[in-house]
Amino acid sequence: MRSSNPVFSRRGFSRDNGYAGFNTAPQAGYAQGNPYAQNPYAQQGVGAPPQAPATTDRMTMDDVVVRSAITLGTVAVGAVLAWVLLPVSGTSYGLAIGSALIAFVLAMVQSFKRTPSPALILGYAAFEGVFLGVLSEMYNSRWSGAPFQAVLGTMAVSGATLLIYKAGWIRVTARYARIGLAIAMAFLVVMAVNLLLVAFGVAEDGGLRSFGPLGALVGIIAIVLGAFFLTLDFKQIEDGIAYGAPRNEAWLAAFGLTLTLVWIYVEMLRLVAIFSSND
Repeated sequence: MRSSNPVFSRRGFSRDNGYAGFNTAPQAGYAQGNPYAQNPYAQQGVGAPPQAPATTDRMTMDDVVVRSAITLGTVAVGAVLAWVLLPVSGTSYGLAIGSALIAFVLAMVQSFKRTPSPALILGYAAFEGVFLGVLSEMYNSRWSGAPFQAVLGTMAVSGATLLIYKAGWIRVTARYARIGLAIAMAFLVVMAVNLLLVAFGVAEDGGLRSFGPLGALVGIIAIVLGAFFLTLDFKQIEDGIAYGAPRNEAWLAAFGLTLTLVWIYVEMLRLVAIFSSND
C-alpha cells in the first residue's frame, strides 16, 4: 500500500523572475528577523518592501480553490468509476497497482518540472483516483463503511489543521519545517526498511504496518505528518498570494494539497480498519 508523498522537497514554485518556490523545504529567510526576508516570495532588494511582479496575472485564493476543486474532483470521479466498474478481484488489484505506479511517475515528473503542467497534474489525479477507488472498495468489502469514515476523518483533520493555522497556534518557520521534514524522512526510511523486511519474510503480519496497536500508532504518526504538510501548503499558498505569484502557480498549490489529502485519506482508511478489527 502506497503511503508517501512523492514531492517532499519539491512542491512547486521555483525562483524564477523573482518568485520563490512552492517547496516544502524551508526557505532561507524564515525567522531571521527581517519581515521581508521571512517570506519566500519577497523580492531580493536590500531593505526594500516587497514589490509585486510586473504583471496583473497573479494568483488569487479563488484560483487556488477552483484548481484544487478540479484536481480533487478528478480524483473523486476516478475513484467512483473504479469502484463501480472494477469489482474486487485479482484483475482490479492489478489495475490499482498499475494506476498507483503511473500516478507516482506523473507526480514525480511534475515535481521536477520548473513550471506546472495541468495535464500532468490532472493525469496524476485521474490515476490516483482509480487506485483509491479500488482500494476503498477492497476495504469496504471487509470493513463496511470504512471509506466513508475515512473521508470524514480526512475532512476533520484538514479542517482542524486549517483552523489551528489560521488561529496562529502554529507558526511555519524554518526550524518548524526542518524538524518536521527530518521526522518525515525518518518515517519514510523506517517504512521502507519495514517493507523490505516484510517482503523477505523477516517481519510477520506487516511488521510496523500490522493491524494491531503498533500499526495504529504508526498510522496516527502518519496522519500527524500529513497535517504538518498541510500547514506548509497553507503557508506557501498564503505567501504566494501575498507576494504576487503568477496565476498558473495555483495548479501547483492544488497539486500539493491533493498529494497531502490523499496521504491523509489512505492512512485514515487504514486506521479505521484497524480500529474496526479490534472491536
